[in-house]
Order: sequence, then structure tokens, then C-alpha cells
Amino acid sequence: MKCAVLVCSGLDKPLGSLAREVAVCAAEQAECEIVCPVLLNNSPGRYEATLKELPLAVVDGCGTRCATKLATQMGLKIGRRMLLPEAIKELGETFEDSLRPGPEARALALKLALQLTADEAEEEAAETEAVTFPEPADFLKVTHDKFVFPIPVEGYFFNENDCWVQVVGGRARVGITDYMQQTLTDITYFAPPEVGREVEQFDDLGAVESAKAVFDVISPVGGKIVAVNAALEDTPELINEGPYTGGWLVELELTDFEADRELLLTGEQYAVKVKQKAEEASA
Repeated sequence: MKCAVLVCSGLDKPLGSLAREVAVCAAEQAECEIVCPVLLNNSPGRYEATLKELPLAVVDGCGTRCATKLATQMGLKIGRRMLLPEAIKELGETFEDSLRPGPEARALALKLALQLTADEAEEEAAETEAVTFPEPADFLKVTHDKFVFPIPVEGYFFNENDCWVQVVGGRARVGITDYMQQTLTDITYFAPPEVGREVEQFDDLGAVESAKAVFDVISPVGGKIVAVNAALEDTPELINEGPYTGGWLVELELTDFEADRELLLTGEQYAVKVKQKAEEASA
């Protein structure tokens, strides 16, 4: 796919140099047009015709996402985004920490450029490729009065809004915790978000309803919504029966999990929060 490629300007950082190399490979392999961030900022008219003709692909070297922020400030529609640490991880590759890309880094840049410029059909096939989310094997158990709240020991992270996320590669599955499903009691409906919508960490992901309350699902991570659990349309009680398995709610293609992870809780940390919430609720 031919596109206009805007990369970050962090040439004082190894990933910034790699971003430039990705843009060069995209220009050589797919005849893409490289957009200089400095020129775009100072003389936007320079690229007016190019950006009208071609979709914009943005390549960011780090979580600061300076290229994405520049495009957003300029009011440009971003067709594709690539955050290099996540893209490298998805490829199962490693990156040599050098300002001057060597043979291995140039080979990696070529792979990334081909991924960035893949045809829509190839991109859709990659997005719909099956991802297996393993079921939790071990649980912490928080006990309060007659209630027991199981919490997966490994592979899950939590926000303080009682939502969990399980990450496999660049994909994530999100749901509500056992503590919350017990608090809501019999769940009667899940109002899902729109597939294809991009969300930031702590944006809403729909709502879960019971006879007792309506609970807004707050996303533990940022990304693009790629699937919702269709089974919940007819059997929302799956959330009660298996909040960490068959009762999952939404799947996302992650934007920057490493940054989001800093604001999430481990199972042990969340267990402390559940204990506090249960005690406060019964006080």
C-alpha cells in the first residue's frame, strides 16, 4: 500500500533512527512518500497535495508518540499507526541499541516497513488471526464473611475500577472481576462498545447491567476494539458463571501496553483492594 509516512524526530535515540530507516524502506519498497515532521510543522503546505492523495501512516519510536501528537495537532487523519517497541515485540524480534542501524537493524526495518505498507486484505487477515487466551490455573482467594472472591495469580492485570486485562502478544482481552460480578448479582445485559473504535486507557468499554445496578466498564488499556463477546447477547449470565473465562467482554489490539502497565495492579495488589472494598461495603 502506497502511503505518506510520518516518523518521529528522535534521531538522538536508537529507536528514532530505526523509525527513519522504516520510512526509507517504505519509500523504496512501496513508493511511499516520507513526510518530514519539522517541515510539516513549519510549512504544512509543503505536504498538502501528498496528504490529500495518500493515506497517512505514522511511526513512533517510543511511548511519547511525538509523530502521532504532531499529526493530531495538525488535524490530520491517521490511517495506520506503528509504535516500534510493540511492533518489534509482535514480530518476536530484538533491537540493537545503536544510533547507526547495522545489518540486523536494517533487516528489521524492512520487515516493519512491509508490515506498515501491507495491503488492506493482508492487514485484515492479520487482525482476524485467532489468538488463544489461556484460562487461569491458580487463584488467590479473598474471603469476607460468607463470600469468596477468586483472583487469577498470573497472566492478568487489574485496574481499581474492578476490570481485568489479559495480554497475549499485541492483543488483550478485557472483562470484569469476580468481585464485581458478585456485587452486581444476576447480570441481565451487556451493552458492548463499537468494534473498530479506538480507546485510551480508562475510556469506557460499554456497560454491564443487572437488576441491582448498571456498571460502566472502564478499559484497563488503550487500543483498537477488534471484537466483543457475541455469546453475551443471548447469555449475559456467562459473566456471572465465568468472569475470567467465557464471560469476557471485549478484545483490543493494544496501543502501548508497557505504558498502560504502570497504572495497573497485579493479582496480589488487587486482592488488597478487594479486601478493603468488601470491608467498606459491609461496614
